[in-house]
Formats: sequence, C-alpha cells, structure tokens
Amino acid sequence: MILKKTALLTMLLFASVAGHAEPDDSTTIHLDDFVVAVADGGLYAAPLPAGAKPKVEKPKKQGIQIYIPGQDDAAEDKAIEEDMVSGIGMSPRERVASTPKGKLKNPYTDNEAMINEGYKRFMGNSCNGCHGGTGGGGMCPPLSNEVFVYGSDDDTLFRLITLGSDDLAKLGYYRKGMEGVVGPMPPYGDIIEKDEEVWKIIAWIRTVFNGDPKRRNW
Repeated sequence: MILKKTALLTMLLFASVAGHAEPDDSTTIHLDDFVVAVADGGLYAAPLPAGAKPKVEKPKKQGIQIYIPGQDDAAEDKAIEEDMVSGIGMSPRERVASTPKGKLKNPYTDNEAMINEGYKRFMGNSCNGCHGGTGGGGMCPPLSNEVFVYGSDDDTLFRLITLGSDDLAKLGYYRKGMEGVVGPMPPYGDIIEKDEEVWKIIAWIRTVFNGDPKRRNW
C-alpha cells in the first residue's frame, strides 16, 4: 500500500513538471495522506489533515484591480455630490443651522423659471440698492466678479446672505478677494422667510457671472 502511494505521488509530481503548469492554472490534488499542489510553476507536498477526504480542487481566478486615472476621483466626487443638501422647506437660518459647512447645494441652478423668480426677489429685497440693478456693483461688490470676497460656492453664498458678513467671519470665514469699496453684507436670514427664496436669488446671481467658466464651482 505504501509503495502504491509513493509511486502514485511520484507520477503526479513528474506529470506536473512535464506539463509546465502556468501560474494562473494551479491545481491542488489530495491523496489519502498527502496533498500535492502545483502553483506558480512550483511543487510542494504536505500532510493531509487527519480525517480529511481526498478531493480535487480547481483554483479560483482572482480579480485584478486596475487603476484608471480619474476613475477613483470621479467616484469620490460623486459621493461628495450625493452627500450635498439641496432640500427646501425651512427658514434660511434653520437650513444653515441644520447643515454641515460646505454641504449646501442650490437645487435651482440653471433653472430658467427659478432664475426669473430669483431676479424678482433680488429686486424685491432691495439687493439692487447695494449691488446694482444688474448686479454690477455699487457700495458693495459686483456679483459678476470672477472671485467673490468670501468665496463663490453655493454653501458660502447661502450662509453669507443668511447670516451677513460679520457673523460669517465669526464662524471662521475669511476674505478671499478684495474690493475697493466693500460695505458689510447685512443678514437676510430674518427678512427672507424661506430657504428656497435665497436659492432663487443665488440662481439669478449665477447668470451675471462674467469670469472664466473654468472657475465655476456651483
């Protein structure tokens, strides 16, 4: 019996060598007492665990992870985008208080109907008194600028309009751009009743942007 096992083991080893197994075509064959494996072109034999039954195992092909430049970045951007808050139905102050910094996203961007509504509210709230009737500026900065004083992303503009420049600065925001004449932004969070009205105004503000399209961050 021992001679038969030895002979069979020897035949398997020689057969494996003669076959020159490819690295991805490894096979494991179990005998009564030994396991013979062919993997990565090499051979080894080890005792079979007590009570184990002889069997033949086919190797599982392992997946290969390939990095495609930009793919992971796009996935991360998508995850960030999905985490943004575009809801409406609160007061502006409630929206600011309930949303983490950097997560506010305008649901009305490029929506023509909302843009028209936004201009009406821009004029109705006397925003033109400081920024001009067409957003060209006055005692406060032009809304057509490429670089806004505190930043031009949706989140920053919503908080600036709601809280005003003084309270915004208290939260750690700082000036990213400078103007020759910069009046303080008053808080409109108690004047404008609904967050959606602020978003409509911001949607209109986007239409007068006169900077490099590559700087669009909304």
